[in-house]
Amino acid sequence: MKPVTEYQDYRIYMQDYYNERKRVSSFSWREFTRASGFTSPTYLKLVCEGKTRLSPLGAEKVGAAMHLAGFELEYFKSLVDYCHAKTDQARKIAYESMLELAHDNKIKVVDGEAFHYFESWVHPVVRELAPVMPGATPGEIAKRCCQEVSAGDVRESLDFMVRSGLLKRNGDTYEQTDKHLKGTSDIMPVVLRSMHREMASFAEEAIDRYAPSERNFTGLTMGISAEDYGKIVQELDACRKKITQIALNSRGTERVYRLNLQLFPLTWREDENNDK
Repeated sequence: MKPVTEYQDYRIYMQDYYNERKRVSSFSWREFTRASGFTSPTYLKLVCEGKTRLSPLGAEKVGAAMHLAGFELEYFKSLVDYCHAKTDQARKIAYESMLELAHDNKIKVVDGEAFHYFESWVHPVVRELAPVMPGATPGEIAKRCCQEVSAGDVRESLDFMVRSGLLKRNGDTYEQTDKHLKGTSDIMPVVLRSMHREMASFAEEAIDRYAPSERNFTGLTMGISAEDYGKIVQELDACRKKITQIALNSRGTERVYRLNLQLFPLTWREDENNDK
């Protein structure tokens, strides 16, 4: 059975634990539930089926019943908090707790590197700046950033990207590698939404902060069908890919830019409005 740190759903871990015990013995849900200190013989089965949930105290009891102890028990409890989180912020906090526990015990978490990379604007910007500033100190890189960032934050970002293989260090210079971080778990939409919010706030500041010659803002308000929406999304995706190719073929980096492609509704659909 995989270690608990390789799971991102505590129910799946519990089910796998039950299946493994059942495979080698006459283990039952009744026995599992009793060992966890609950009276209903089917309670944990219902938890695994998603029909009910563990409380924080229940997580402690079930974790102990599965012989988890130390950081693994703490990880399981954070995993329960993560799965039950109702907001992006609460889910991020729980996941960060899982990452911290794993890091302290030299264990890797699924999508941990991708989460860390997209958690802050600093990493993508530094990854673009460092290779075109050979010999630059973290403080010098920090001064090139329009948003305030410390030399210490830049140093931590560089160290992280070298460890994760996003940058390669050659003496006092950095090179970008071909490695890309792409998360597959359900934490990635959470951290990407956080990144989009952060970049959207920078875009709002840019309206007044930079001259029109240094930034490009356009907008279009339109009434369209669901079919048209799909066609427009395809065009935006094709446009983004063309722009990516232009950037890859660029002869040099004078500045680091951020491009936000945003298409969002300003009205409800008629059926949604009736529901309101």
